[in-house]
Amino acid sequence: MIGYIWPEPKEPMDELLKDASARARRYLRGLPERPVWPAPKALERLAELDGPLPLDPGDPGEVLASLDELVSPATVASAGPRYFGFVVGGALPVTVAASWLASAWDQNAGMFTGSPPAAFLEEVTSRWLVELLGLPSETGAAFVTGATAANLCGLAAARHALLAREGWDVEARGLFGAPELTVVIGEEAHASVLKALGLLGLGRERVQRVPVDGQGRLRADALPPLDARTIVALQAGNVNTGACDPFEEVCAVAREARAWVHVDGAFGLWAAASPTLAPQAGGLAQADSWATDGHKWLNVPYDSGIAFCREPAHLRAVMGGQASYLVATEGREPWHHTPEMSRRARGVEVWAALRCLGRRGLASMLERHCAQARRFAEGLAAAGYEVLNEVVLNQVLVSFGEPAVTEGVIEALQAEGTCWCGGTTWQGRSAMRISVSGWATSDDDVERSLEVMLRIAATRAA
Repeated sequence: MIGYIWPEPKEPMDELLKDASARARRYLRGLPERPVWPAPKALERLAELDGPLPLDPGDPGEVLASLDELVSPATVASAGPRYFGFVVGGALPVTVAASWLASAWDQNAGMFTGSPPAAFLEEVTSRWLVELLGLPSETGAAFVTGATAANLCGLAAARHALLAREGWDVEARGLFGAPELTVVIGEEAHASVLKALGLLGLGRERVQRVPVDGQGRLRADALPPLDARTIVALQAGNVNTGACDPFEEVCAVAREARAWVHVDGAFGLWAAASPTLAPQAGGLAQADSWATDGHKWLNVPYDSGIAFCREPAHLRAVMGGQASYLVATEGREPWHHTPEMSRRARGVEVWAALRCLGRRGLASMLERHCAQARRFAEGLAAAGYEVLNEVVLNQVLVSFGEPAVTEGVIEALQAEGTCWCGGTTWQGRSAMRISVSGWATSDDDVERSLEVMLRIAATRAA
């Protein structure tokens, strides 16, 4: 095979991109009316993508056609207007376009020398986000894959800061023989926090769990004693109820004890961007680190997470590195603040979303989703079904009766295809979970989905 010549594609790059654009536009146009869950036949046809690895190169146009014809019908229409599962937002049109452009640029956003514009946009976007969310002005940000990685960054900064006070360099010496740290979480802490703790060597089971109230909020009156070796992980937006922990009360206690407070705000942190919703997350700015997703409530493409740290030097101490061939500039080097070195320019899409929406546009979208969640709750409650949570943000939990009935409604609703909602267990009760977070969801989509929910529930109950 030495000297094998790569064949010229049948179509040049420009034609290939035109074809990709046409296919993508056709897919997006069809989202509003296609079933949210793919048909069984479409899932079966995915097997056609399998087989032996080809020996010789293939034609790029044929490869693209295979992806579109076999994968597009098998996708979940989570980018459409009636997907209400897992707090998954769609992707704003400007962010899809920005993502295409960023892919064409093919920039390595890890270093300034790899991409000056990517590094610059991250700095601008970081400043905008800190201001928008009402965080302390000195706060620094890091662009990562999602809330799991953002939680990892915030908790790693906490680990560094608390052990450095004790004279222990954890990055150099590891945890063997290190002073012991205590981690305090609520009973409803998200799995991503526990995963991050496990990755950091702090343990998923060594945590002290604090009881929560009926909405999943950590009870400040049940906090254990805190000290300067304690990390307290709080939550902005319970994944089932949308409720936020009592930041004001807990942060006051933690500050007195010199403990570190980290906030997992995968979607709930965005409430701070709305004057109407901000009281739900009152006091969160008093924490030391925060984590959120851009691909949830901001509605940018995957993958997009942001970690924030009140004292960026702690994040830099954890994530920084050096190598003789990596040229460092005097400015902020992105890779010194994230787990990754080489990575895509995630800040581009976040910048595009914020620049396009503006303060008022973002607040309006968030508030509209919360109003639509309340409409779901009102319609279901009026029909006699039990809404299990106070609808304070964009989450609704509903029980249709006995567990088997509720589970049957969920299964039938998912199969029917008009909309998609998931199931959960909430404080011992089986429930359907409705998460309203897609930019494309209209009030008509809510009414259409509600009608199907009620029809299926009535049939199952009968």
